[in-house]
Amino acid sequence: MENLNINSIKQMIKYGKMRWTNHVIVRLFQRNITQGDIENAILNGEVIEEYENDYPYPSCLVYGINLNKEVIHIVCGVTREEVWIITAYYPDDIKWEDDLKTRKEIN
Repeated sequence: MENLNINSIKQMIKYGKMRWTNHVIVRLFQRNITQGDIENAILNGEVIEEYENDYPYPSCLVYGINLNKEVIHIVCGVTREEVWIITAYYPDDIKWEDDLKTRKEIN
């Protein structure tokens, strides 16, 4: 889907076309992640997973670097007009390979 293209997402972020869910505001506070971290990570990030059948909007997982040069993951719902920031977290080596972009196989 074209809307899940990272360049389209970056353009919307640059123009402030973002919505913040209540869920993400709580999670950011709990995880000590700022809105600036999210914006920075998306602007230098890449889509590593796509969830085209998510409801109510197709979404994706973005790998990026926050303002403190740490890797974070952001889940975004994407419409033609805006990006919904759904959640964000610091990936760990329990669920992710060393590159923090590839999920580990579940045995």
